[in-house]
Amino acid sequence: MPASTASPPTAASAPPAGRRPAARRRRAAALLLLLPALIALILFFVLPLLDIIIGSFTDPEPGLGNYLALFSDGYTLRVLGRTLLVALIVTLVGLLLGYPYAYMMTLASPTTRAVMVTVVLVPFWTSMMARNFAWMVLIQDGGVVQGILSLVGLSGVTLLGTATGVALSMTQVLLPFMVLPMFSVMQQIDRRLLLAGQSLGASRLSTFRKVYLPLSLPGVISGGSLVFVLALGFYVTPALLGSPQSALIAQIISVRTRDLLDFGGAGAMGVLILVVTLIALGASRRLAGTGTAVAAHAVAAGGDR
Repeated sequence: MPASTASPPTAASAPPAGRRPAARRRRAAALLLLLPALIALILFFVLPLLDIIIGSFTDPEPGLGNYLALFSDGYTLRVLGRTLLVALIVTLVGLLLGYPYAYMMTLASPTTRAVMVTVVLVPFWTSMMARNFAWMVLIQDGGVVQGILSLVGLSGVTLLGTATGVALSMTQVLLPFMVLPMFSVMQQIDRRLLLAGQSLGASRLSTFRKVYLPLSLPGVISGGSLVFVLALGFYVTPALLGSPQSALIAQIISVRTRDLLDFGGAGAMGVLILVVTLIALGASRRLAGTGTAVAAHAVAAGGDR
């Protein structure tokens, strides 16, 4: 029986003993750098969140009464449905407006691109209150928007105090959160893939649909999920431009805590929104994985008609 030729590990193949303590020290230093952020996260996010969750089960008395009330009064479900609908409309309109804009940013010259990025970032440099009061002036009865609509035969359309006016303003406020993620993904797409598809006989529209669009899906999903989640918890814009008849979930939570002192019921509403947000993020994560697979397939079959 032949003897084994495997040689025992030598000292040269093993990592030097001096490197292991050095690696541990580097990891310890990294953990120390993260410690202040971790403490702040626990103090200002985790503990308040746990307090809200516990209060939703114990205030005013222990049990599931607050959650049963949410699904039995009918009003909360209508408000939640309205909030989801407004968030979905804001996301879709933002996508329709932001996708062409982000695409044009990838085609523009560096100077023009800098101007377009500046236009996108202007809302971040403007006060939230100033923007909402500007929209209040624009969509009020007899305002600019109503005058423009009357020119195309849509006279008498009321926007201020309605969910439509709230969605219009929220779209403008949240549009940068849609454009920037899409632009970040689009500028990394190799445009030679489009030329390769056209050189193999595919039309421009077919190449865009089968190659560019799948490759840009991760940006679309990232921007859409971000806008949708932000729109779910929007408060200032619905409070200023909406009305009690078109209230969103954040307004109801504010009324329950500030006016009714129903902290348990408000906490249950907050937990409900948190669960919806987590579901939306989980769905977007799954879609992002699917979009990546579709993009890889599109690159592999980019020349197919």
